[in-house]
Amino acid sequence: MVVARRIRVRGVVQGVGFRPFVFRLAQRLKLRGWVRNDGHGVDIHVEGEQQAFDAFVAALANQAPAAARVTDVAVEEADVEGWPHFAIQESLSHTRPTVWLPADTAVCDDCLEELFDPYDRRYLYPYINCTVCGPRYTVMERLPYDRPNTTMKQWPMCPACEQEYRDAANRRFHAQPNACPACGPRYVLHRQGEKVEDNVKAVARAARLLKDGLIVAVKGLGGYHLACDAANAVAVRRLRQRKGRPDKPFAVMVKDVETARRVVELAAEEERLLTSPARPIVLARARRVLPGVAPDNGDLGVMLPSTPLQHLLFYHGAPPVLVMTSGNRSGEPIAYEDEDALMRLADVCDAWLLGERPIARRVDDSVCRVTVFGSTFLRRARGAAPLPVAELPTAQPILAVGADLKNTVTLVVDGRAVMSQHLGDLEQYEAFVAFAQTVQDLLAMYRVPQEELTVVVDGHPDFHSVRFGRQLTARRHMAVQHHQAHVAAVLAERHAWQRRVVGVAFDGTGYG
Repeated sequence: MVVARRIRVRGVVQGVGFRPFVFRLAQRLKLRGWVRNDGHGVDIHVEGEQQAFDAFVAALANQAPAAARVTDVAVEEADVEGWPHFAIQESLSHTRPTVWLPADTAVCDDCLEELFDPYDRRYLYPYINCTVCGPRYTVMERLPYDRPNTTMKQWPMCPACEQEYRDAANRRFHAQPNACPACGPRYVLHRQGEKVEDNVKAVARAARLLKDGLIVAVKGLGGYHLACDAANAVAVRRLRQRKGRPDKPFAVMVKDVETARRVVELAAEEERLLTSPARPIVLARARRVLPGVAPDNGDLGVMLPSTPLQHLLFYHGAPPVLVMTSGNRSGEPIAYEDEDALMRLADVCDAWLLGERPIARRVDDSVCRVTVFGSTFLRRARGAAPLPVAELPTAQPILAVGADLKNTVTLVVDGRAVMSQHLGDLEQYEAFVAFAQTVQDLLAMYRVPQEELTVVVDGHPDFHSVRFGRQLTARRHMAVQHHQAHVAAVLAERHAWQRRVVGVAFDGTGYG
């Protein structure tokens, strides 16, 4: 007997290869119908035998792509419409989105294998990606996650890429940032009148400059890094002087896990974090002394390459341990637009490795460490933002604008608390501009009118974030005492709404 069902899947299910997974699953089970993205997640209509349908629903959560996080599968009866096959339909975008935005993920092993295969058409191409890896949040301009809504829209796919994109058996089936050297963006090296436009030659030249002790501004997923040889004390000292950062530790990027083990002490959990798809900076006890990199500090922040470009720098001979710090002057937000990087970093770096693909929004590197309570984020950004951090018992949209130091903002949509990337200290003008842009960015992405918002601010009357929040048109405004908010956040993350606790907030500042 043929049955028909409508299925709605919610969670991190856009930008992670979920529709191609559903398509192949339906074909394997000989089910008919369609799948599409909408503002709430993935919408599916299936028709077929009951036994096949039961296997289909079970597999949606149990066999989902690695980068997906299925939180809810809702099934309801539907009319049999007589679909002859299963298809991927165009996305719907007329409803207010509640879907979880996908975070950026490190390049996968399959793409790396192609990247270094001389017989592959993407050999040494720095923008290689597929349905399970690559840029997501940093290229999305709006929902749903489709190529016309990303910064890749200006590069039409060549016939070969288009064929991959349409082929259900291909791992780039509906990979939105899909590109190759024939049709995609390039990297270009600039240095004192020198301009190298060939992808391979530009990256190789940047690697050579790093080896020679120069400072290179390198465009990453969420902004520019300033890179130099971490073992070259003169280069490190020069970077500190130019960046205006006399004492704070620099993070380093190492060629591979073996190099990381020689540089820091890695326990199993630290190595798991280091190699996770988010590829954060992991703080660990230093094994090797790198003069000037982390003065008077026994720990070192280490990360592995997360993008094809970073792997290519090491392939072309860059030093195996690189300082890889935010592309900015001390206190400023990271540069993420090419013209801004050329202007702001002119007195800091010796060369620029510019990438043609625009970045939709600046996103710093995430920073983690392992404690006696497990792993924790010290800075939540690339690879982790803007995934939800908690579920709240409310349907009311809420905007929490945060404090002035180490600011983040959080938007609650349909009960899910979506935290922005780390934005910095709002006393600095550029950081405040980034803060204001991020607020508008999240409201626009989720299509939340200000008039429906509850805006929550810190109890401190003189914070820049407080003045900004109180000026927003909103349904209502609320203030929360600073340290109480810290304790409440811990309870929210653990869904412990009913627990009475004694909370101790080890914090240097806070009003009241």
